[in-house]
Amino acid sequence: MVIDMANFCGVLALGMWSMLALLASLTSAIPAFLLLGCCFIVSFAIFLVWRCVNKQPFLALPKLSGKQWFVGIVGLFGFHFCYFFALKHASAIEVSLIVYLWPLLLSVLVANKAHKFNAVIGGVLGFIGISFIILSPSEQAFSLDALWGYLLAATSAIIWAFYSLFLSKNKGQVDDIGWLSLAIALLSFIAHLVFESRINMPEIKQLFGILLLGIGPVGGAFYLWDYGLKRGNKQLLASLSFFTPLVSSIILAFAGLNLWSEHIVVSLSLILLGAFVANSRRSLTAILPIKSVAR
Repeated sequence: MVIDMANFCGVLALGMWSMLALLASLTSAIPAFLLLGCCFIVSFAIFLVWRCVNKQPFLALPKLSGKQWFVGIVGLFGFHFCYFFALKHASAIEVSLIVYLWPLLLSVLVANKAHKFNAVIGGVLGFIGISFIILSPSEQAFSLDALWGYLLAATSAIIWAFYSLFLSKNKGQVDDIGWLSLAIALLSFIAHLVFESRINMPEIKQLFGILLLGIGPVGGAFYLWDYGLKRGNKQLLASLSFFTPLVSSIILAFAGLNLWSEHIVVSLSLILLGAFVANSRRSLTAILPIKSVAR
């Protein structure tokens, strides 16, 4: 069986992102801007190693338009800034589920006319699922601090959905991510110096977490996702991305970071049901009473 390399790279990126919440928990004591800067430096280092292996000049500048610079920085910086801050206000498993609404949003954005209704209904089911987190009876869920975490997580989902849509419609070199990573790292370090208090040298565990984040979900995954969306089947990758919150939640539970609860199970079930509906090949308008109205 021949494996399409672009689709494989996209799936590998999704696998890395399922580890994001777990790896981020190793670095929760590091200020958000400092953590972003360190991770994106690792991402830039991946770019330099790639150019070295392929015997390409290090200082060959990217051919990015102003729009590509803007969307790239907002997408990569904005998503992770909101995500890391969300983890400081709400539990990892709940933030993870909310953030991974982006596949539902992306499916609505990339759906063709025949499947737009399915995508919208799937998105509604997903948002209902998220309401079980926000309106759960736990004290944490009703705290203002947790609500800030949910809002930041939802913002991350919106940013990444539109960033992925932009990638799927624009051409460019995959290694442009390297230059974007350098720009974002510099912005992050400046923001750290201006807005955050200094910390001592990170512990070995934290340095290891930064390295793993940079190689995986906050570095290497960007290159893989860029390549997958531009050269692979974006509808297939959008469909497979629905399994990311399930895998992420299972990993967090097995790691002992969060216990399963009824509202988590209901939320996850509705999100996966929404994913199934959004990606069903049979249009709902063909089996629901609204068929006649649609005509």
